[in-house]
Amino acid sequence: MYESRPESMSSFWMPFTNNRDFKAHPRLLVSAQGMYYKDVDGNAVLDGTAGLWCVPCGHAQPKIVAAVSEMVGQLDFAPTFQMGHPAAFDLAERLMDYTNHKFGHVFYTNSGSEAVDTALKIALAYHKARGEGGRTRLIGRERGYHGVGFGGLSVGGIGPNRKAFGPLLPGVDHLPHTHNLAQNAFSRGEPEHGAELADELERIVALHDPSTIAAVIVEPVSGSTGVLVPPKGYLKRLREICTKYGILLIFDEVITGFGRLTTPFAVDYFDVEPDLMTTAKGLTNGVVPMGAVFSKTFIHDAFMDAPAGIELAHGYTYSGHPLACAASLATLDVFAEQGILDNAKNLQPYWEDAVHSLRGLPHVIDIRTIGLVAGIELAGIPGKPGARAFAAFKQAFADGILIRTTGDIIALSPPLVLEKKHIDELFGKLATVLKNLD
Repeated sequence: MYESRPESMSSFWMPFTNNRDFKAHPRLLVSAQGMYYKDVDGNAVLDGTAGLWCVPCGHAQPKIVAAVSEMVGQLDFAPTFQMGHPAAFDLAERLMDYTNHKFGHVFYTNSGSEAVDTALKIALAYHKARGEGGRTRLIGRERGYHGVGFGGLSVGGIGPNRKAFGPLLPGVDHLPHTHNLAQNAFSRGEPEHGAELADELERIVALHDPSTIAAVIVEPVSGSTGVLVPPKGYLKRLREICTKYGILLIFDEVITGFGRLTTPFAVDYFDVEPDLMTTAKGLTNGVVPMGAVFSKTFIHDAFMDAPAGIELAHGYTYSGHPLACAASLATLDVFAEQGILDNAKNLQPYWEDAVHSLRGLPHVIDIRTIGLVAGIELAGIPGKPGARAFAAFKQAFADGILIRTTGDIIALSPPLVLEKKHIDELFGKLATVLKNLD
């Protein structure tokens, strides 16, 4: 087991990290159990972010650990090109049950980024299979995050993620984001104002002609940009417009899936059904990388009506990897056997009150909550965007809590096995950090 500092940190080029700052002041985690990490110095760190939004069942769940351990000794790898293994098919059926059969089919990937690019490719190929190959335009949204593939970057709307990698895909347009501090600050659940922003899709359709548009992709709740909650009625209006013009609607549920909003998916929370849905993260409790695209049956069947042969020339070496399938099957068992969603629903009011108790502390200009997720927006330091929140992140880690920051927003999304004592610890320590923040 690795429990000491490595001799050198220079070789690992770390993702989405200020490498120079980190390697000067490293934060190294060496083990995890339940709600806590342990750092290299033996300190407990309360996980306020479910790892990276991806550990809903808590760390080191015995059933998941055992399932992966058993599978690696039985079937370490099996291809799913022109062959398969039982766990991949068993998991597909279980996932359809978990969605209450809102979808008919699942396509496996290895990450949320791959799931997004896969969903976009399916959308384009679907229209071509139906004789509408002119539908090539994709619509994303400002401040949206859809991973780091070229498709996801193109429909994504976070400027710093895009600017170094252009030119991106052509034929992409963006809806406006829904963040409105003037009217919706300190909201609990869906904010009251902004549903009319969905009608911007009508303007885009009129500009480009509906016969050119393949799909619209949005996160039901935008997570990585700082927890932007959709206004009441917004998602339903998007669904209506997409249906009106024959445009596929894609929900990116990489973050909101598997209980984050206290329901299986945001689809259930908002009672809006997309045509395609992407997932990852909580799909395996973060234990083994895996993503998936859920598809309505009519999309799948459009490919099956094609001439005999490979219907979709797309896939990954590790699609439906045996270890990932084992982890996901066990994760679904844990959700059912331990009442994970019930615990989340029961604690949601206590969580919400605890988050909003930070209102009035220095620099806090907004708080947004929905389900067991929260965004705490801080006033930025002039000329130093993100610096204040990053200082809070570093101090919080030193004080024994793990938070996540994006720009000057603190995002919180704990494992769903938390108890009231963990909420008290998290917000007690975070309040102290904010009170002493420059």
